[in-house]
Amino acid sequence: MKKLLLFATLLLLTACQETLEDRCARECKEYTQKKCPVLVTNGVTLDSMTFDKSRLVMTYYYTVSGILDDAKALRENDARGMLLKELKNTAALKLYKDAGYSFRYVYHSTKEKGTRVLDTTFRKKDYQ
Repeated sequence: MKKLLLFATLLLLTACQETLEDRCARECKEYTQKKCPVLVTNGVTLDSMTFDKSRLVMTYYYTVSGILDDAKALRENDARGMLLKELKNTAALKLYKDAGYSFRYVYHSTKEKGTRVLDTTFRKKDYQ
């Protein structure tokens, strides 16, 4: 009887655990619902976060304004390089980086609605 009870308990605990992919999707959704939009820095607002479970890509959607609302200026100031450096140094993403997830950053213009001023993705080979 004890063995049966122990087995049933283990089965329930195993069934209740979410996968890392499910956890990431849930955390992105919850963060978006509770915190977004959030001003990250002057001229940069995080609008939402998503996670594509089939491709293992976490995507951050931003809106930029002011001096940052210029694709050419972002390229000239190596925005991609700064994002990669930040990603490498972000301890909060360690679990997802260790799992080999990709991270995509999409920046939209405020002055030209719907226009992407930056869209870049980092894969494991980039941030390791």
